[in-house]
Amino acid sequence: MMWKWLGALLLFPVQMVYLVVKAAVCLVLPPKLRDLSRENVLVTGGGRGIGRHLAREFARRGARKIILWGRTEKCLKETTEEIRMMGTECHYFICDVGNREEVYRQAKAVREKVGDITILVNNAAVVHGKSLMDSDDDALLKSQHINTLGQFWTTKAFLPRMLELQNGHIVCLNSVLALSAIPGAIDYCTSKASSFAFMESLTLGLLDCPGVSATTVLPFHTSTEMFQGMRIRFPSLFPPLKPETVARRTVEAVQLNQAFLLLPWTMHVLVILKSILPQAALEEIHKFSGSYTCMNTFKGRT
Repeated sequence: MMWKWLGALLLFPVQMVYLVVKAAVCLVLPPKLRDLSRENVLVTGGGRGIGRHLAREFARRGARKIILWGRTEKCLKETTEEIRMMGTECHYFICDVGNREEVYRQAKAVREKVGDITILVNNAAVVHGKSLMDSDDDALLKSQHINTLGQFWTTKAFLPRMLELQNGHIVCLNSVLALSAIPGAIDYCTSKASSFAFMESLTLGLLDCPGVSATTVLPFHTSTEMFQGMRIRFPSLFPPLKPETVARRTVEAVQLNQAFLLLPWTMHVLVILKSILPQAALEEIHKFSGSYTCMNTFKGRT
């Protein structure tokens, strides 16, 4: 037994070196992208914002069918017609992912009408955009139900069949605010941190499940209606991401089977700084960057 443990201990650093070298080689060599021609993709919050761009990008890259979920029929219908004009089969269902019974009911309807979902993109989200004391209790609950619990319900609805087929991918459009919170968006930051923990646990749990993987995307501030009015102190130095860029990089991450993606790459520096700097220094960085006051001009969707 002792020799077995000793062998494992000696082998571990060799494995780590091998994996690091393999990752470095993959950065240099042209990647092999997953073929999407047989995939049925469901995008929550697919009627507008990043969700609409995700639907376009999956269609552009050859996905077999696109299914859109959302709460606003007008937006869903417009996006569906646009995807169909691109030559891709597309369907929409009105569904509030924060409503567990509605998720399970619509998931059954999707399977009966469209077929099995092989790529689930949890994109739907809301932001209240106020401090804790200024927030309405119902608005706080709404953020948690849609941004966090909604992923529990959608994943439970579609993951079992993916495991049976040994073909599936769970995608989460998260936010860098899951790793570095800001004032004025306590509902959003809390829900995204919970969502990140959910995806991290799920990703590890799928390691022994052949053919089924997960991807978590953590983008910086993206120029969509949801965060309308948010102001960055140095927009030239830290420009907001374009939703089409987030969509393109997300679909690429799925095709590369990438577990976690930070956008832009400079967000890796933020993670490192949070790990090594004292709290006082981090507070000064927040003040200097303007993240303490960026939500003061927040308006949100109109």
